[in-house]
Amino acid sequence: MRTALAILALVLAASAAFGEVTVQEYPIPRGLFAHDVWADPAPGGPVYFSAQRSGHLGILDPKTGKVDTVALGRESAPHGVLVASDGAVWLTDGGQNAIVRVDSKRLVKAFPLPAGNDYANLNTAAFGAKGLLWFTGQSGVYGRVDPSSGEVKVFKAPKGSGPYGIQATPDGSVYFASLAGSYIARIDQASGSASVIEPPTRGQGARRVWADSKGNLWVAEWNAGQLARYEPASGRWREWKAPGEHPRVYAVYVDETDRVWASEWTQQVMLRFDPATEKFETFKSSSAYANVRQIHGRAGEVWTPESAADKLVVYRTK
Repeated sequence: MRTALAILALVLAASAAFGEVTVQEYPIPRGLFAHDVWADPAPGGPVYFSAQRSGHLGILDPKTGKVDTVALGRESAPHGVLVASDGAVWLTDGGQNAIVRVDSKRLVKAFPLPAGNDYANLNTAAFGAKGLLWFTGQSGVYGRVDPSSGEVKVFKAPKGSGPYGIQATPDGSVYFASLAGSYIARIDQASGSASVIEPPTRGQGARRVWADSKGNLWVAEWNAGQLARYEPASGRWREWKAPGEHPRVYAVYVDETDRVWASEWTQQVMLRFDPATEKFETFKSSSAYANVRQIHGRAGEVWTPESAADKLVVYRTK
């Protein structure tokens, strides 16, 4: 599939502390419904997205605006997407109840969950230590795939349903967030057990999580409308209320400068937070409803899927 390279470019006013930001919007074919996004680390490289409603892996070429798709299988409905060190793309596919791998030749291989794990509502995945791929399922599970053997293991999550975002720290530790359980958890990758870590605000709705360069965990607290930071070394928590009335913070991502980006759904804006000054900066989408569900990036770029607007958007920083 192709799209014309109709790009909206804007220069946004920003403080000297944050630096100038330019925004480009890439339309994608209608009906794909870009849920999550992952940017190849190479400058100018492809940007991948999960086309949830059509059951495809989407691939955007930022240089031309061309969008290609790879069919993932019957009844596919992918949610999360990420790229491995060998260039293969992995997706959590709730429709197939499987983890799916697409290699560099665009060959598709599914890793179904073991029998007895009907509809895990697969969400997101991250690579931890020893190359294992860890994933979450909102139905109340988390698990891992061993890419070398193809073995899939599933574990029951503390407090039942809710496992959502998952991410690894620079040292390979893996943490996931539970939206319904309102906690984050650290996975013991040897035993598979998960240790619950409670944020200060009860019922905050920890939705997604990302690590900074120091190994601290940043958490999007959906119910509380807050951005939170957990420091594993000290056990210390900090929380910051997002700007605006009744905020809802969905996604979080930490860029290479350790500034934190978050999507806020009530005002339909992107936020950038500077931990040094503890100040937020706001970027308004050109769409009335963007519904950004994941944020990812590479050096100098932060990418978002606007699931409600059939667009991928990049924020370029200087």
